[in-house]
Amino acid sequence: MNTIFETPITYLKGVGPKRADILKKELGIQTFADLLTYFPFRYVDKSRIYKIKEVTNDNTWFQLRGTVSNLQSIGAKRVSRITATLTDESGSMELVWFKGLSWVKNRFEAGKVYTIFGKPSVFNNSYNMVHPEVEDYKAGEDDGVGQRLEGIYRTTEQLKSNGLGTRGITKLIRNLLLQIKNNIKETLPEYVLEHYQLIGRSSALLNIHFPGNPKLISAAENRLKFEELLLVQLQLLQQKKLLTEKVRGQVFTKVGDFFNEFYKSHLPFELTNAQKRVIKEIRKDMGSGSQMNRLLQGDVGSGKTLVALMNMLIAMDNGCQACLMAPTEILANQHLQSIARLLGDMDVEIALLTGSTKKAQRKHIHERLKTAQLNILIGTHALIEDEVVFANLGFVVIDEQHRFGVAQRARLWSKSSSPPHVLVMTATPIPRTLAMTVYGNLDISIIDELPPGRKPIKTIHFFDSKRLRVTGFIREQIKSGRQVYIVYPLISESEKLDLKNLMDGFEQLQRDFPSPDYFVSVLHGRMKADDKDYEMKRFVDGKTDIMVSTTVIEVGVDVPNATIMVIENAERFGLSQLHQLRGRVGRGSDQSYCVLMSSFKLSEEGRKRLEIMVQSNDGFEIAEADLKLRGPGDMAGTKQSGMLELKIANLARDGDMIAKTRQLAMRILEKDPDLTNPMNQLLLTQLKQIQQGKQDWGRIS
Repeated sequence: MNTIFETPITYLKGVGPKRADILKKELGIQTFADLLTYFPFRYVDKSRIYKIKEVTNDNTWFQLRGTVSNLQSIGAKRVSRITATLTDESGSMELVWFKGLSWVKNRFEAGKVYTIFGKPSVFNNSYNMVHPEVEDYKAGEDDGVGQRLEGIYRTTEQLKSNGLGTRGITKLIRNLLLQIKNNIKETLPEYVLEHYQLIGRSSALLNIHFPGNPKLISAAENRLKFEELLLVQLQLLQQKKLLTEKVRGQVFTKVGDFFNEFYKSHLPFELTNAQKRVIKEIRKDMGSGSQMNRLLQGDVGSGKTLVALMNMLIAMDNGCQACLMAPTEILANQHLQSIARLLGDMDVEIALLTGSTKKAQRKHIHERLKTAQLNILIGTHALIEDEVVFANLGFVVIDEQHRFGVAQRARLWSKSSSPPHVLVMTATPIPRTLAMTVYGNLDISIIDELPPGRKPIKTIHFFDSKRLRVTGFIREQIKSGRQVYIVYPLISESEKLDLKNLMDGFEQLQRDFPSPDYFVSVLHGRMKADDKDYEMKRFVDGKTDIMVSTTVIEVGVDVPNATIMVIENAERFGLSQLHQLRGRVGRGSDQSYCVLMSSFKLSEEGRKRLEIMVQSNDGFEIAEADLKLRGPGDMAGTKQSGMLELKIANLARDGDMIAKTRQLAMRILEKDPDLTNPMNQLLLTQLKQIQQGKQDWGRIS
């Protein structure tokens, strides 16, 4: 049944068809409910009038009042800006405009008093205010000072040009609240409101948009975040329960010859306690009768592939086949080589299937797969093609799963009459808050130890002025028989420029490290697959001293002899990506180094990222810092199909509330699994509304 909240935004006073179309395109706002839940991202305090002499340069907004004089147009042939002087009894300040100049010229009257609002900056040792808000003031008029907290909404140039900047959006929301305020019903049970001291929904929505004071903003945010996160957790936990109880999986009870032979004769080193714990967790899942859906987190070099292989062997001991899907051909090839090397002379048939696999070889793989002669198939997206038919697929490994869409991963289900067990692996450590939300319907295993003999990588930050020192250090390492990666950024928006930088760097390195004493090679995404494979093989075989590359070597390349990773323009990479790149070295027992090169011009965030990298090798600590610096939507590994889009809660800042709502959701579902208790009727109604036409939050398998 449609409610007033589902009314198309076109029918709101002040919108109309044109604005409705722009709101939809720019903000995804189509209904009254969409606009009502489009929240301010910050607030400005207009409750006080400051004197000009009280202005400070601490990134704070100030509201001033005075007369405006000395209006001047700057520019000979074409006016580039307009300046004016604001004066009150304590002093004066310059006002500056670079846009809307014709409006500014006619805005001010001599001797008239105006209220000015903006953020001061310093120019030529004096304060000025660029593009301030201007309001007329008449003595004796009630200007609202004393209760004026205004919400600021994210907007775009397209919206602003149609009168939908912050002021325009505020006006629409005011119109909407006047129209529907009597229709806003409570959506949380009374016992939840009382126990967690939450204000009502109507009060929360009113005060999030038009707050009376800072305490009411806090109360409104607290209530709305709590509700949003509780519904996320209820849905994820119900989904997890459904997978555990309703989706039956193959029962692997046997640990037989394949596993035992590998464990006794082919294990390259003693398993860490973390690896043993994870194998035990996976074995328990596979013997439970329910389909396993488990996320395996482990820092670069922690031995995730070995754990995956040992569980593939258990699947084989129980008469099943296994597959491993990787996002790139380079990574798929690396997995094939690693697994083949680990298996040695064991009687296990493995094959590689990618977009580059020749037709005859592809046909041979398909035939042997159908007849169960092929035990393990490793590949890319090619694994989910219709022609790929398994005799009995029992165990699926998905590596760096965020590179695949939900629909792509789900297609592996159809490869078996009984749903295969699914192990999702990631070398991007996932912060606790993301683990409880984006991956909240999965069981999680963590490998938090490195194999014995590995030394922590030493990370150093150098500015470009120290390049000769870095060159000398590289030369010393090569003389000792070591190899080097040098990575350049390659960002799509400026791909041609970045590629030029890469090739310029390659040519300079060839001059610094001339042939035949040194061999320098280059690798980037625009090269043909055969050429990439050739260059990588030379490096793996130790024939290349220096590999100049883009981030195509970010994951999957395992060369124990490579001990130096130099990252050029390191300030242009995110923390998680820097950590992934650093993980390409330190794969052997020798001391390894990561050198971060940057220019002197660093943003505050760029400087923080490089400092964190120098200070920490802990992937989970780095992931938490990355989440706080960049937010969940931009983190490598989380912007994926199925990623939940929160309207007000923040995964980086609301960790405690995420934990609190998860615990509450678990208690509610423990007592009332299907939410049939009348006390939980409101929650059930909310979940049904979410599930009607909304995306599936975070389903992995």
